[in-house]
Amino acid sequence: MPNADSGLLIPDWSLPAGVGALITTRLGGVSASPYEHNNLALHVGDDPSLVRLNRQHLWQQLPGVQGIQWLSQVHGTDVIKACGGAVVPQADAQFSDTPGLACAILTADCLPVLFCATDGSQVAAAHAGWRGLAAGVLLNTLATFPDPSAVRVYLGPAIGPDAFEVGPEVRKAFAWAPEHCFRAGPGDRVMADIYALARLQLLQAGVAEVAGGGFCTVSDERFYSYRRQSQTGRMASLIWIRT
Repeated sequence: MPNADSGLLIPDWSLPAGVGALITTRLGGVSASPYEHNNLALHVGDDPSLVRLNRQHLWQQLPGVQGIQWLSQVHGTDVIKACGGAVVPQADAQFSDTPGLACAILTADCLPVLFCATDGSQVAAAHAGWRGLAAGVLLNTLATFPDPSAVRVYLGPAIGPDAFEVGPEVRKAFAWAPEHCFRAGPGDRVMADIYALARLQLLQAGVAEVAGGGFCTVSDERFYSYRRQSQTGRMASLIWIRT
């Protein structure tokens, strides 16, 4: 994934012409410790003026984008249509068929998931922690597309299977998942593979192509990680139809 110097990652993903996607890292912004440097979230305690500068700089680097739709994320399953402007809806996923309007998701260990219709007519982005994933936020997002088999999906940087230690309630929430999605941890704890869980759920729902899923935000310090450092920033995963 190129553009390491700018702090921007371009997903290694087959996209139709006219669709762009991009993921930010901690690099390239102006936020001070403990949010250094490119925090894009207004809800984590960072100086709002610095966050707005980071957001402005990001927008200037997005070709064919006239605006970015941000969300107030609550680990739920609601999906909204991106509307642009100053409105910040409460939801954990969004979709758009409007050229120039980027769908953005903020994360720091949770799984960002990007969706694109194979003909480039619609895009979407979803925020999936384990609760949202178990409750169906990705399936709700997929349901906004006419045909799941004509949707491509990318799994962005999230906590990896060697770092995602969870309790038995998480295993119970995914009772449908095979054993390879979990392995034994200390005591009654288990190590969960959120990438495997998401990929399996999407493939079972009819998606033909699921790319990504090769990072760990905890071990890779290019990324923000709430588990590594509870007071931290958030990175953005974005997808848009170019104007």
